[in-house]
Amino acid sequence: MPDKGMLTGVRVVELGSVIMVPYAAQQLGDLGADVIKVEPPAGDMTRSYPPLRHTGMGGAALNLNRNKRSVALDLKAPHGRDALLALLRTADVFLTNIRPQALVRLRLTPEELAAVNPELIQVNAQGFRSDSELGTLAAYDDIIQAVSGLVWLNQQASGEPHFVPTLLVDKICGLQITQSVLAALHHRANGGGGQHIEVPMADVMMAFNLVEHLGQAVLEPDGPFGAPRSMSRARRAQRTADGWMCILPHSDRNWRDFTTFAGRPDLAEDPRFATRALRAANADELYPVLDELARRHTTTSWQEFCHRVSIPAAPVHSIASAAATDYAREGGVLTEAVHPTEGPYRSIGRPVRYSADPEPPLRPCPAVGEHTEQVLREAGFDPNLLRPAHTV
Repeated sequence: MPDKGMLTGVRVVELGSVIMVPYAAQQLGDLGADVIKVEPPAGDMTRSYPPLRHTGMGGAALNLNRNKRSVALDLKAPHGRDALLALLRTADVFLTNIRPQALVRLRLTPEELAAVNPELIQVNAQGFRSDSELGTLAAYDDIIQAVSGLVWLNQQASGEPHFVPTLLVDKICGLQITQSVLAALHHRANGGGGQHIEVPMADVMMAFNLVEHLGQAVLEPDGPFGAPRSMSRARRAQRTADGWMCILPHSDRNWRDFTTFAGRPDLAEDPRFATRALRAANADELYPVLDELARRHTTTSWQEFCHRVSIPAAPVHSIASAAATDYAREGGVLTEAVHPTEGPYRSIGRPVRYSADPEPPLRPCPAVGEHTEQVLREAGFDPNLLRPAHTV
């Protein structure tokens, strides 16, 4: 268990799979919480995702399951549920993405768990609100991208109903879970006691998308949804004389400096682009102009100029080249680590910096069930009860 960290003393039981809940639990473990990952004897399905050197130690799992202890339980077997309840009696937080109807069958409803540990903070994350007509439906990242409007937004911008090429929903909802846990821990510390929290992925992503895409509908009930600049089909990175960049002359001063350096100072007074509001409203016409002007200089020239006059700008990186920049290396975005059984691998660093956080040392991803006996004995449960009885 960690001996230092801002969440030292907080015990989290994770009963989750794939990305969302394991990612949330990883965030808490990185802050020093004692995270106990309860998984089936075959392991969380993410453990089988390639690349991998050995069974149960897939590449994503090496990072998602760091700073955790693994307990393997078959919740349908005799005493499996009893073992989980013993853990929950000692826990502060319980995270799961098991659907409500399955929790009913397992007799792990919020009411049943509150009876076992009234101070427990329970977080259920699922596709849809449990009290809605969609509450029992299965949902993965792509499904929620579709129902929340993300796929539609891509269709407006590109003409095709593409998915965002990352598990955006799982990761955003994972961060929402983490935020909710921290708020509930603070509430409990002030005498509020335990509680049940539901994180419906669809609701989280609708709220996320509506921040700017509520559009005119924020003031006009029949007004159009969507932010015109974000949805413009012309919105893309700009090709320079020798590469690709994102150049964003956002303020009016930025726009004047940009057009002057590109040799078109007259565009600063163009009635379509004279103010930031006009440039956003006329994004379909603005972006082709940016494309044409960006080709007049090399990437290096644009970068030097934009940095000098404070125009936001950056070259277009691949995932690999972004992680290889001096900035990423100096910040520890990726570090080299050695796993006790898997050997050398790349560990994803903590992105947030705290001036007062001692940052516990990295504890590598455990094998499936590596800590079953240790953790159950800590909870006062005899692990021998889980072993099949011998027949004569």
